[in-house]
Amino acid sequence: MILSISFVHKLAFYTMFSTLSDSAQSALAETFGVVDVEVKWERPQDPSHGDAATPVALQCAKKAGKSPREIADRLVEVLSAESDIEKAEVAGPGYVNIWLTTDALIRTLGTVRSACTAKVKRENEAPVIIEYSQPNIAKPLGVHHILSTVIGQSLANVSRHLGYNTVTINHLGDWGTQFGKLAVALEKWGEKPVDVCTLDDLLELYVRFHKEVENDPTLEDAGREAFRKLEEGDPDLRKFWQSVVDITMQEMQTLYDRLHITFDYTQGESFYEDKMQPVINEGKEKGVFIEGEGGALIVEFSEESNMPPAIVVKADGATIYLTRDLATILYRVSTIKPQAISYVVDVAQSLHFKQLFATVEKLGWDLPRLEHVVFGRMSFADKSMSTRKGNILKLQDVLDEAHKRALIVINEHGEKIQTDDVDQLAEIMGQGAVVYGVLSQNRKMDMIFDWDKALSFDGNSAPYLQYTHARAKSIVEKAGGLEGIESIDSLSTKERLVLNTLLQFSGVLHDMQRSSMPHILANYLYELCRDYNSFYNEDPILKADEPARSFRVHLTNLTADVLKTGADILTISVPDRM
Repeated sequence: MILSISFVHKLAFYTMFSTLSDSAQSALAETFGVVDVEVKWERPQDPSHGDAATPVALQCAKKAGKSPREIADRLVEVLSAESDIEKAEVAGPGYVNIWLTTDALIRTLGTVRSACTAKVKRENEAPVIIEYSQPNIAKPLGVHHILSTVIGQSLANVSRHLGYNTVTINHLGDWGTQFGKLAVALEKWGEKPVDVCTLDDLLELYVRFHKEVENDPTLEDAGREAFRKLEEGDPDLRKFWQSVVDITMQEMQTLYDRLHITFDYTQGESFYEDKMQPVINEGKEKGVFIEGEGGALIVEFSEESNMPPAIVVKADGATIYLTRDLATILYRVSTIKPQAISYVVDVAQSLHFKQLFATVEKLGWDLPRLEHVVFGRMSFADKSMSTRKGNILKLQDVLDEAHKRALIVINEHGEKIQTDDVDQLAEIMGQGAVVYGVLSQNRKMDMIFDWDKALSFDGNSAPYLQYTHARAKSIVEKAGGLEGIESIDSLSTKERLVLNTLLQFSGVLHDMQRSSMPHILANYLYELCRDYNSFYNEDPILKADEPARSFRVHLTNLTADVLKTGADILTISVPDRM
């Protein structure tokens, strides 16, 4: 059985595999007349089936007019003669399994070390833009914001690690009628000036406005009128708006710091206030924006697209999200000149982005690759973590809950946990548990967060990753440092298992970057932890005889480095002691 994630990229960095592929391709051409075939290598799920396997005999049997078995037998004959192969054999209906020599495997360890080091920036390539988090001003970060925030940050981290010129942007919802409503609410029910309000105070006022409007619909008109004045530059309302932005950003930054989140640019929708009209004019001139019901400007799409018309400017002349997003793309293309723009936004906005991307194509702009990195919804297995004040389950409350639960777990483990600062360790574990609980799941699916699973030391969780890293660092420290490795005649089953898993790291990072799927890396780190702990429990390390002792310490140190590098990319801290 083959792993569901292709191992092609994970083996691509082996120089030896290029040679092996060339030998197999030559044999296919000379013996069976099959040319232009790519020999791909995969990693068998069962280590007893070899270090790598290729299904090429199955894939080209029809073209060759021979049975897969006959083709596979010939490939085994050719590959067995290669100096880097210890054994080759046919498996199943026509797979070719190979075992590499000990020397060949150990030679590749340098590629793992290189994979832990950030690559030199590709200065000659256009940048890639990743937009994520995108909270609304005047509201606390809700737990749902963690999805876009940590998915986006992890994708930015892996992109930078691989050398891509990466630009990160937090696109704030800091414009719109909600500010007019909040201004009206403050004037009517505010008990203190806006500049001494907290974010919770502002949320209470906003919630109250929507309750009061049920009995007094004229409040809606008052809110729209206040926003109109704000757009026109009313100095008092502009000062009010800036105070609200400052209050929100100050409180948000505290949470971003806890989550290890950074941005190159934080630009709200207000930034594009003076950049929309040129886009509107261009769309009208090109006939892309046409008049719709009541005088609104709309974009119509082909019947094949199954998309309804999109409003660009409302009948009352007001702009909307689509207007600002169009201006945003034009500004970024004109100034940053990216090769790609990725929007990390939830599934509810799928139609919006389809309409946005279709609209810019109709406008005929010279566009980069545009991608909507979609993710599902998040819910809690613990029903007590229900929606709270103002219809928001605050992210701060969830992180505080994680810290509290991590303290309990640490105390339950007693002396098994070694730390000089219990509170700091609880923060590291709690933050890691929440983040890993998100990133270890397929982002395209709805996610269920389970506290017991997230804080477990035994399963696919942050504490398991953190504890394994601390264990490996402790062993290296007790070993008294690293010494040179003498020649190794053979590898134990568990050594070979860990070594083969380590050799996947570079390819895993590339797979994550190409697919924008963080769970590929998270699940790989879990696999490495599992394989290393299996090795640790079976093979002595510090008490082994040389040269096995030095080799196993090196293997342990490399495991710790890969775990730390991967955890950093996922925005998770790993302690050296635990």
